[in-house]
Amino acid sequence: MLDILKALVLSILLVVPARADQPLTVFAAASMREAMEEIGTAFAEESGTSVLFSFAGTGTLARQIEAGAPADAFVSADAEWMDYVVDRQAVVLGSVREIASNRLVLLAPAGSPQLKPGASDLPVRLEGERLAIADPETVPAGRYGKAALQALGLWDRVSSHLAPMDNVRIVLAAVARGDVPFGLVYRTDAVVAPDALVVYEFPEDRHPRIRYLAAQTVNGSHAHTDRFLQFLAGPVAQEILHSSGFLTDKEG
Repeated sequence: MLDILKALVLSILLVVPARADQPLTVFAAASMREAMEEIGTAFAEESGTSVLFSFAGTGTLARQIEAGAPADAFVSADAEWMDYVVDRQAVVLGSVREIASNRLVLLAPAGSPQLKPGASDLPVRLEGERLAIADPETVPAGRYGKAALQALGLWDRVSSHLAPMDNVRIVLAAVARGDVPFGLVYRTDAVVAPDALVVYEFPEDRHPRIRYLAAQTVNGSHAHTDRFLQFLAGPVAQEILHSSGFLTDKEG
């Protein structure tokens, strides 16, 4: 009987690959796509472990993780959604770390004129048109955008002209196609949009600090999750983030 059990255990070990040999699954904010994919490649070269990403709006990912989605790590575009999954014990509290920050900008199709200082002419130029924005109720970029527009005294004048979208990359695509005259995105999104240009950059003191936080999920079991989180905060990943336009420890 003992020999049969030993044989059964051995057969299971031979059939099921070691977790370290399987891809590490990371749910990450849509605004980090290009940088994260480059970081994933660098991590695979160093560790031998490939990284499988799922990109979407932070709120969507947070709710999926809360529901037990098979992710090993979560990268959030703000502290509020990270607090959400921490409060629901969906991520490991001691694993949470900040990896980068960002700036907020207004984007327009290529060839559009710049906004006046303070963006005071935005309401006039939106007359009869829509401002694309990530949903202010659920998406970090939308919340930051609402706060910035309120601080500039513009929210009440533009709120009836909004076109809320699921994440900043959908906003980016809408602007690049010329579907809308303006879109509110992160500065790093503008870097990957050759058909659009920044017409206004919001002062950092007009909205909460944009913080990207990473953590290990409680349902994740990959052997290299902690190693990946350390890598995100290390020099290679930080240089990639910095080169992609994110604010890191190399920049305030």
